[in-house]
Amino acid sequence: MPESTPVNPAEAGLEVKTYFVRERNALLARANFSDLFVDYYLHLSDQKLKPEPEHGEMFKRALAAFTLHCASQPRNVLTAWTMNYQQPLVNFFLNGDNNFGSITGRIFTENVRQMPEGLLSADVIRGRGEMHRSAVNITGGDPFAAVEMFYAQSEQRAARYFETGEESYVMITEHPDCDLEWLRGLTTEDVAQLDDTETLTLMETRAERWHCGCNQERMMQVLLPSMQQDAEALFAEDQKIEIRCPRCAGRHVVTREAMEAYAEANA
Repeated sequence: MPESTPVNPAEAGLEVKTYFVRERNALLARANFSDLFVDYYLHLSDQKLKPEPEHGEMFKRALAAFTLHCASQPRNVLTAWTMNYQQPLVNFFLNGDNNFGSITGRIFTENVRQMPEGLLSADVIRGRGEMHRSAVNITGGDPFAAVEMFYAQSEQRAARYFETGEESYVMITEHPDCDLEWLRGLTTEDVAQLDDTETLTLMETRAERWHCGCNQERMMQVLLPSMQQDAEALFAEDQKIEIRCPRCAGRHVVTREAMEAYAEANA
């Protein structure tokens, strides 16, 4: 399989810190997402993508929720979420590789499946193990609420999300013997003061970067089955075609000549 373009270790990335809340038996993850959002907007600009404002704001919250979730998982975990919303009708795809601290995603507005309820589907690979898939129904249009539903139904434990400042977010999740009454009763004001009211033990600091790793060869791999089946239908009379990365919507132009050479090499 073609290799992804690697993460640039010189990029500082978003700093996510996780803490254990002593006596409450809960895990807290928090970060200010300004830098990651800037990288996302630069990606949109580079790829000439202009999502609807409502979709863009929802995606930012989904991206924050997903990043905090990934930062609270072991370092050998690869996670992919698909979040289907019915009102508005839109899909979000999110992918995180904890081996490299990479986060990416995109918005889908075409061919979105209409269903009685929304759906959050999660694919998880731990180390070299097999992929595990789970899915839960979600309601409403708030990604934070959707992920809390996912935790309750799929993870079988409580999770709470809070916006504590401009582009600053916190996730608190239940651990064994958690004080659930405390967790469920928390307000945004309470969470903003946790450094003063609770004993927080720093567990880990991770760097998360906006990075997909898609490149020309990986896009040709996506096109290969269609090329092998019917090259004329794929290219018609054109000498090149444009393909959007299914993970980040990055734009790639593939020439017929390059695709023919790739197909011959992989016959």
